[in-house]
Amino acid sequence: MSDPTPHELYGELFIAVQMGGVCGDGKSFVDALPRSAPAAIRARFDAERSRPGFSLRDFVHAHFELPGHGAPAGPRLGIRDHIRALWPLLVREHRHPVEGDSLLALPQPYVVPGGRFRELYYWDSYFTMLGLMADGRRELAEAMLANFAHLIATYGFIPNSSRSYMLSRSQPPFCFKMVELLHADDPAAGFAQYLPALKAEHAFWMDGEDELAPGQAHRRVLRTADGALLNRYWDDRDSPREESWREDVETAEASGRPHAHVWRDLRAAAESGWDFSGRWCADPADIASIETTSLAPVDLNALLAGLEAAIALGAARSGDPATAQAFEARTARRRQLLQTRFWRAQDGDESGHLADLNWRHATDPRPLTAAALVPLYLGIATPPQADAMAEQVRRHLMGANGLLTTALATGQQWDAPNGWAPLQWMAAQGLARYGHASLARDIAERWCASVHRVYLATGRLLEKYDVAEDRAGGGGEYETQDGFGWTNGVFVAFQDGLLQA
Repeated sequence: MSDPTPHELYGELFIAVQMGGVCGDGKSFVDALPRSAPAAIRARFDAERSRPGFSLRDFVHAHFELPGHGAPAGPRLGIRDHIRALWPLLVREHRHPVEGDSLLALPQPYVVPGGRFRELYYWDSYFTMLGLMADGRRELAEAMLANFAHLIATYGFIPNSSRSYMLSRSQPPFCFKMVELLHADDPAAGFAQYLPALKAEHAFWMDGEDELAPGQAHRRVLRTADGALLNRYWDDRDSPREESWREDVETAEASGRPHAHVWRDLRAAAESGWDFSGRWCADPADIASIETTSLAPVDLNALLAGLEAAIALGAARSGDPATAQAFEARTARRRQLLQTRFWRAQDGDESGHLADLNWRHATDPRPLTAAALVPLYLGIATPPQADAMAEQVRRHLMGANGLLTTALATGQQWDAPNGWAPLQWMAAQGLARYGHASLARDIAERWCASVHRVYLATGRLLEKYDVAEDRAGGGGEYETQDGFGWTNGVFVAFQDGLLQA
């Protein structure tokens, strides 16, 4: 199936617009709707561009309908009532795209995050669905899962978002958690129902595993020097991201490295959802040193262990013992690797911590990040490891208003002092799972209280928060967005769960 990207459709016009910053935010142009056929627009550009007085800005506004910001607005309500009022404002349907539209057709309605994020996103949606379920909007959560199953059936995987320019990468694999959420009374039945989709997603992440020799990698799968099979983030393109073209060109030019390598690593970090963080960089303070594809991320490999366990349960329920046994073995192998290869004890660090693995240089010490709590969230860490991680959180990741993303202050949005809804949720759930209920509740209370205070001050629910201060999070490539799907979902789920009186 062909879904051409804006760069493929508009060529030199696209590059001129993005490098010239004509639309301000580069995502505005790639989300714009053409007012006529793309080929005709391109021909007009070629004919007019060299004429005296030609204005690229005027040309773009004449030939494209640029998206609005779409910031949710309304009367000031109590925060729970405000969230309930926001859900219908964040719902979109897109069944019949026009030629040149980068938005992919989907069969069911869905919730978008908000602000500049006008499409369906993969991992965001799980945390949004937590709130939909808590607020009695099960039908909408089911529609979103149906859309993800449709994307797997259509493309063989779930893309980063429902945009043509994001069809070369995925995001953290949360589909099995969505199935589990919607089948909480009998998860195995849900896994059996969605078994073809779950197996297809697993095959996407494991593509090329059978051909790998030790020390080699192919797309998203790698073998360490001693033959251990693990996964990494990747992107099938090695060009600048179309939504951030100028930024990526400038980063590559500052790197002193082959530009295609830098662009691949930037794109791979976008697949992680953590775009960007010092976590991915050889020098955390220098984004041009990014090396995402050299890392086996602790959170990705924990999620894939969860996916493998879900497939085993679904296959067993479906009467397929051979598949069940094969995936039970995969799960056991990956769990053992997570408990051993991803454990780091450093000088001056008595307890140690879970961390990403540099599969090219196994001795490379990786920083402590909130991603290390995903193995607790999924029940993979050993009890002593969970106890050690709880102490690491208390000492290094606890902010005044919630969990820090990392202890690194780099200016990137997935670093200190920012805190993000999905990380608060996974950390609190994971710590509570291992008996650290007081710490889990403390994270939830601090974060929810800050979200509430910022809402009272601004009337907005935000994408990210500064958990050192009561204010919006900052850093990164764009202004903090409001809406906001996963913040709404996690806030509601905490209020109705861990923090319920």
